[in-house]
Amino acid sequence: MDVRFTKMEGCGNDYVYISGFDFRLDPEKKPEIVQKLSDRHFGIGGDGVIFINPSEIADFEMEMWNADGTRGEMCGNGIRCVGKFVYDSGMTDKKEITVESFGKVKYLTLYTGEADGKEAVTSVRVNMGEPILEAKDVPVIAGSSPVVAEAIHIPLQQTGDQEGSDGDYKMTCVSMGNPHAVVYIDSTDDLEIEKIGPLFENHERFPNRTNTEFVEIIDREHVKMRVWERGSGETLACGTGCCAVCVAGVLNGFTEPRLEVRVLGGALLIEWDREKNLVWMTGPATTVFEGTISI
Repeated sequence: MDVRFTKMEGCGNDYVYISGFDFRLDPEKKPEIVQKLSDRHFGIGGDGVIFINPSEIADFEMEMWNADGTRGEMCGNGIRCVGKFVYDSGMTDKKEITVESFGKVKYLTLYTGEADGKEAVTSVRVNMGEPILEAKDVPVIAGSSPVVAEAIHIPLQQTGDQEGSDGDYKMTCVSMGNPHAVVYIDSTDDLEIEKIGPLFENHERFPNRTNTEFVEIIDREHVKMRVWERGSGETLACGTGCCAVCVAGVLNGFTEPRLEVRVLGGALLIEWDREKNLVWMTGPATTVFEGTISI
C-alpha cells in the first residue's frame, strides 16, 4: 500500500506524520511499520511516527509512536506539529483546536504567517495541563512524594568529570502525561549522554521507563537541556521534557515559573501558572518535506 506522509519537526524533534483519516494500517503491524519508517538509513527517518486520527472527545487525535515501535503517551513538539498539519492541509480553519493524546485532551492556539505565498502555521501555544507530581502516578519508586532532589545511584564506572560522575545523582520527577526525571549538572556540553541515558531510562525505579532531562542552569530564566527520550534515545528537543524542567526548577527553587529552555534544536518558552496549576508551552512547528512510501 502506498501511504502519503509528511516529515515535520519542532526544534529538531522530528516525526513522520500520517493521516489516519486517509490511511488505516493494521494495528498489529504498526510497531514494525513505525520502526521501518523511523529508520534514518533505510526509512524516512525520525524520532517516531505520529498518526492523526478522528476523535470522539476532541477535534483530532494524536497517536504517537516512538522510533523503537513502542507507544508514547504524549509529545509536546509532536502535538505542535499536529496543529500545523491539520491547519495547513485544510482539515480545519480554526486557530483554537483540541487534540486528544492517550485519552487526554490538550488545547492548542495556532499562530500563522505567510509562507510561500499562503497562510501557514509558524508557531503553536499548547495548554499542557497540570503537572503530575505524585510518585505513584509518574510513576517512580521513591522514598517520598513528590520526588524533589531525591538521590538515585546509576551504576556507571565513568560518566565524565562533572558533578555526579561517581554515579550518584539527584532527580526531580514530573509527569506531563509521560514520565520525566530531571537532573541538574554543571555542564551539558561534557555529558556522555549515550552512556548514562539508557541507564536512567531502564532503571528499576521507573516501572514504565523514563525520559531523562539533563539541565545546566544559565540564570533564573534560562537553562540548557539535553534529553534522553524513552524509546528514541537522544533527541534534539522534548516538549514535555521542557515542561518538566520548568516545574522542577520551581520546585527546587532554581528558576522562575517562566523559563526559556534551550535544547540542541532551538528553544521553547515554558510557563507554569501556579495559581491555575497549568503548564503552557510555546514553540515552532515546521514542515520538512512530503512524500509517498510503500508499506
